[in-house]
Amino acid sequence: MMIIQNDFSLSGSDGKLIIGDITFDDKNPNTPIVLFVHGFKGFKDWGTHHLVARYFASNGYRYIKFNLSHGGVPADHPVDVTDMEAFASNTISKELFDVNAVLDFITKAYGSETRVNLIGHSRGGGLAIIEAANDVRINKLITWSAISSFNSLWKKEQEAEWKKTGKIFVTNARTKEQMPLNVTLLEDFEQNTQTFNIIDAAKRINIPWLIVQGDDDVNVPFEHAQKLADANPNSRLAKIEGANHVYGASHPYETETLPPLLLKVCERCLTFLDE
Repeated sequence: MMIIQNDFSLSGSDGKLIIGDITFDDKNPNTPIVLFVHGFKGFKDWGTHHLVARYFASNGYRYIKFNLSHGGVPADHPVDVTDMEAFASNTISKELFDVNAVLDFITKAYGSETRVNLIGHSRGGGLAIIEAANDVRINKLITWSAISSFNSLWKKEQEAEWKKTGKIFVTNARTKEQMPLNVTLLEDFEQNTQTFNIIDAAKRINIPWLIVQGDDDVNVPFEHAQKLADANPNSRLAKIEGANHVYGASHPYETETLPPLLLKVCERCLTFLDE
């Protein structure tokens, strides 16, 4: 077995670049696809994502991950969120455009019959739920620490100031940097509240869905997972005891083995995918 990683790039929202990579075992080329969608302030090369990719590749899957075009991670320095202009101008519409662009790329590369297993983390989980409710190309859905509403990412009382000044700031917990968000994010959300209603989308999902959530997650509390599970009785909720928002991972991550709780998550997901 030899695990290979191939890079790709394509045009995303507003013509900005989406960079991504495909991890697979070259001895076993015709394997089912897993597509991973990162969260807010996340990116494809964050922390343990390469180890997760290798885990799925060594267990018979082709694992595809990518950077959302306005995630703020420059193509020439893909190790951190440093392009604050792109980050500030991001919207949910732009992110959904990018997810669709990558799905189109997969369809083109692997054939129109290809069905994709989708994993979304945190805000990426919200995107994945909306995509899975509306796109027949999705085979199975897995959400990790997914939000149940997009406006949980800011405080209601910030909205008036946001509209007045045109931007608010969020703190990067790791670097302590103040990261700007333009009011276009709020406007996009308000113009598309129905389309972007994650709970409504959750009710419409009719494919197998595994909801993974740590019970020690301070970023997205467990009640989000409970709301999603309640919205879709056919979904399965896997509570990971003692797990935080990233299941024990960190960035940068220097060890060559997955954190125990994240390994547990991967094993649970593999069982679900192999069913």
